[in-house]
Amino acid sequence: MKDFKISQKALQSSNDVKIVLTQARKNGKTLVTTNGCFDIVHAGHVQYLTEAAQLGDFLIVGINCDDVVRRLKGPKRPLQNENDRLKIVASLAMVDYAFIFREEDPRAFIEVLRPDIHVKGGDYSMEILEKPIVEKYGGKIEIVSFLKDHSTSSLVKKIEINA
Repeated sequence: MKDFKISQKALQSSNDVKIVLTQARKNGKTLVTTNGCFDIVHAGHVQYLTEAAQLGDFLIVGINCDDVVRRLKGPKRPLQNENDRLKIVASLAMVDYAFIFREEDPRAFIEVLRPDIHVKGGDYSMEILEKPIVEKYGGKIEIVSFLKDHSTSSLVKKIEINA
């Protein structure tokens, strides 16, 4: 079995990611970023992250901190704490690095990482708030497919109904 340490892929901030990727960027590698809560990783997440990873050389995933998830999803969320969500996402084969970000929107980490491509799921449009900052540094926005009826919120409802 391959000697693999999740901690090598699970970083605490976008600045940590920037340091790790400095040489790769100098070598012209393509950086792809995305972000989300990833409260319960499901097939929709797997499809979305797989498609995102295929767009470049490195896929970096920003994980919303617990406080932001509560503001976005409600007082009962997240179901898993930020460090557990970080470890889970970082352990996925298609993810090169994951980190926790503490802002409500990803523009701050985009400013630090300056991705070549920033990806959103098919439930978003091209007119996202990240677009101006991504394009400011010559990057582009990509919208990948959306797996209908696959969301953490729908899973939570199913669990509550069956509890």
